[in-house]
Amino acid sequence: MEKVLMKGNEAIAEAAIRANCKHFFGYPITPQTEISAYMSKRMPKVGGTFMQAESEVAAINMVYGAVGAGVRAMTSSSSPGISLKAEGLSYIAGADLPCVIVNIVRAGPGLGGIQPAQSDYFQAVKGGGHGDYRMIVIAPSSIQEIVDCTISAFDLADKYRMPVMLMGDGMLGQMMEPVSFPETVVGSVIEKPWATTGTKMKRKANVINSLYIQPDELEQIIIKRQHKYAEIEQNEVKFEAEGLEDAEIVLVAYATTARIAKAAISQAKKEGFKVGIIRPITLWPFPNSIIEKTAARVKCMITVEMSTGQMVEDVRLAVNGACPVYFYGRTGGNVPTPAALLEQIRRYV
Repeated sequence: MEKVLMKGNEAIAEAAIRANCKHFFGYPITPQTEISAYMSKRMPKVGGTFMQAESEVAAINMVYGAVGAGVRAMTSSSSPGISLKAEGLSYIAGADLPCVIVNIVRAGPGLGGIQPAQSDYFQAVKGGGHGDYRMIVIAPSSIQEIVDCTISAFDLADKYRMPVMLMGDGMLGQMMEPVSFPETVVGSVIEKPWATTGTKMKRKANVINSLYIQPDELEQIIIKRQHKYAEIEQNEVKFEAEGLEDAEIVLVAYATTARIAKAAISQAKKEGFKVGIIRPITLWPFPNSIIEKTAARVKCMITVEMSTGQMVEDVRLAVNGACPVYFYGRTGGNVPTPAALLEQIRRYV
């Protein structure tokens, strides 16, 4: 397939269209505004709907209505905007509806800054809104992977009837790389007998709802949903691992930070150090198994993040005391450098 040079945000938007997403509802916020701008131009040309909502709260509730009718719909934002969408996300999860949410993470808390960060990890993998629910969270590390993950996000959302979040950062959203797209629409056709498409007097009316007054009824629905989450943890974990065969030290990093970590590892190997990397692609479900297995035979692990340390907690849970887990991070929009990571590797050899 022919490759084109494309910015990450625009690649997300085009990939969503190739995945047969015909409805986008959003609100501008740096550093993801190009997603909305691209959709505003492309959606009318493919027979779709673009709506700039009056707020992030309105946008997620527009998604709620659209996906309840059985169509593929998406919204995107950056960190403070995702916080505003949290209640709507909980409603969507509580109604067992499929949708895709994009978070191009910026530094926080509060308005923070517009520089890249990974400090929304807790928000994404621990729910994001209220109640016992999960989202599948996918963290690509290149523009081509952004394309592939965006397309698969829609399929996963439909397959499991739940929200899927694509989580990038300001660097991934703004950088440009050559990418290829499927030449035709690749969105799978899945029957949605639960959708509110009108009965035509042929069936009982469908109702989209997340309100259950009776505790026993709600408990059974939540337990059934937990069984679905357990199935996802068995079948949908994705990660990349390099250099684990003889590694003494293993870095754990995702998305942009993993690219920086690989540069540090390349230099470390030139100095004779045995270093590998585990890169989670799905942040939830988390690749606990490979981390647990690897921890049993390495000297230590170093988790690298653009935060003060969030994913490190899940790494330590997976390691379960089998080896020390150290942390290195930058925050406030600062980005770790290969040189700084190399110093960390030398420190723990």
